[in-house]
Amino acid sequence: MQLKHCGKIHFNAFQIRKYCLLFTVILIINTFSSNANDLPDSIKSKRITFFSGYFQYGKVLPTNPYLRLAISPDDKSIQFTAFSFQLLKQTTGENLWEEDFGYPCYGIGIYSASFFENQDFGTPVALYGVFKAPFKRWSRLSFNYESGFGLTFNWNAFNPSKNDYNPSMGAKESVFIDLGVNVNYELTRDFDLGIGYSFTHFSNGALKNPNMGLNTFSPKIVIAYRPKRFIPQFVKTLKPTFDQKTTLDLSFFGGIKNVIYKGNDVDTVTKYKGVYYPVFGFITVLNRQINSKSKIGVGTSLCYDGSDNSTILVEKGRLEPEEGFHLNRFALSIFPSYELVINKLSVVVQPGFYVHRKLSINRKPLTYQRLGIHYRLGEKLFAGIVLHAYSYHISDFIEWTLGYRLNLLKKAIK
Repeated sequence: MQLKHCGKIHFNAFQIRKYCLLFTVILIINTFSSNANDLPDSIKSKRITFFSGYFQYGKVLPTNPYLRLAISPDDKSIQFTAFSFQLLKQTTGENLWEEDFGYPCYGIGIYSASFFENQDFGTPVALYGVFKAPFKRWSRLSFNYESGFGLTFNWNAFNPSKNDYNPSMGAKESVFIDLGVNVNYELTRDFDLGIGYSFTHFSNGALKNPNMGLNTFSPKIVIAYRPKRFIPQFVKTLKPTFDQKTTLDLSFFGGIKNVIYKGNDVDTVTKYKGVYYPVFGFITVLNRQINSKSKIGVGTSLCYDGSDNSTILVEKGRLEPEEGFHLNRFALSIFPSYELVINKLSVVVQPGFYVHRKLSINRKPLTYQRLGIHYRLGEKLFAGIVLHAYSYHISDFIEWTLGYRLNLLKKAIK
């Protein structure tokens, strides 16, 4: 393999990485569209648009060896501030899923953070979809949970010759995941005030290593502006008969995986550029939808990981990944499955373990974890993004999925 060819591989992988992460944002922002099970026009309510923003001041969690070493001996922390602005819609029961989740709000947001004296991290800016719903609602007070998922830009990515300070981020882009709780109080007719905590995770899913990731956990102050506040008369409806379905989901996934060379017989830039391997596979899941919000099931996965049992060769200072299709790179696994269904979106949790794989020179643990989302494109088709990890904190690769759903059994539950 020639150096020119290696450069081409890196360029194509870079483009794929950007498009795949961008697809993450598009999928989330388009998630909460109108449900097919609309209620009659006579009881529909107008959705209410409002604005929200929050401020955070906190510390970066020392969740990897580099961050633990980088902590200042004086304050024992890496501090940051963050701002976010959100455009939201309040649901009022127009669709059945809205009532199931306690009349949530959803929309899009933009986020920016600064790391004070640790400017080598960059000044990340995120575009994300957001979903908020109440645990409990009173007259003017509510206790809520919230989640955000999207794409972050503007990291100062790790570079062995220019920025070796930040091995937490191997690329300028990453996924943005935010989970939190808050208490919200109606101050006036137009303004709400909230206080809470949130956990934020940044990672590129090993699309480009090093990828130790960054995590923050800090308080936040939230202000919401509701112009010409409308207090919705939440519609309590007589729900139709629920069809308890058994389905068989058939899906194919693909992705790429960056592997850094561990030897010392090439220059540092070439070493950390590494090589890219393909990852693909076929998944089947037998699901039972037990209520309008939950599915449980069991599945199998047949995965081909091009980096397994593969050797990176060096010739004249260039990295050459071992090429060719090899059966010893296949692995068969099984897993239980749980899906939380929110309108057209499903949050997928699937802890698995391998039942057959070849002895590998870079063997990973026997168990792994799959966490991601599926988005229903129609009655039968769905697309998804799933993080494949192991040891509960190490990203292995990201799966981009396209699937087809077969209806097997149906039972009506009143």
